[in-house]
Amino acid sequence: MSKLYFKFGAMGSSKTANALMTRFNYLEKNHSVWLVKPQTDNRDDYVDENGNVVTTVKSRIGLSAPASVIKDDDDITKLICSAQADIVQEDEVVKTSKIDVVICDECQFLSEKQIDQLKYIAENMDITVLCFGLRSDFRTKLFPGSKRLFEIADSITEIKSICECGKKAIVNARFDSNGNLVTEGAQVDIGGNEKYKSMCWSCWQKLQNK
Repeated sequence: MSKLYFKFGAMGSSKTANALMTRFNYLEKNHSVWLVKPQTDNRDDYVDENGNVVTTVKSRIGLSAPASVIKDDDDITKLICSAQADIVQEDEVVKTSKIDVVICDECQFLSEKQIDQLKYIAENMDITVLCFGLRSDFRTKLFPGSKRLFEIADSITEIKSICECGKKAIVNARFDSNGNLVTEGAQVDIGGNEKYKSMCWSCWQKLQNK
């Protein structure tokens, strides 16, 4: 029986690199992989020479791969049926009758309903589903997708990283353009190292008390 896996960590913990390495390992063993990510995270998407938007999963260390986008209102159980006949792997369209593995990057941006759909895919379609993403936002509040994964995932693993002080990083601290800590605002504000820093609880608290 296939399972739903949730692998989470703070920003900078190499979640995306782990997702891409996992994809490579499955492909090397001749498994068909459907790599996806929510439309919310479009930082690494680009427009090709034909004017088409190419959805890309890219890690900070330079690994990247083309992916399918999951829109906010998509039903993934329906989407996977059409995807099974038309998967992009290694920049080429591969015709296949069966997806073996679904890998989702930035899964925290999926809705709770879409996480339930991934669970259905694992339970009823015999497809392994691996989700990689953040646990919580800049206020240390759970994202809806992550919350649901903690509730129903068959396997939960933390990808650990460290704060500058050496302690384990658990907070995704947000900063404004002047380098000031942000503690209020919208839950989702897409950005990278220029806007976020993973920190331990103690260092985050000290910044708030300055």
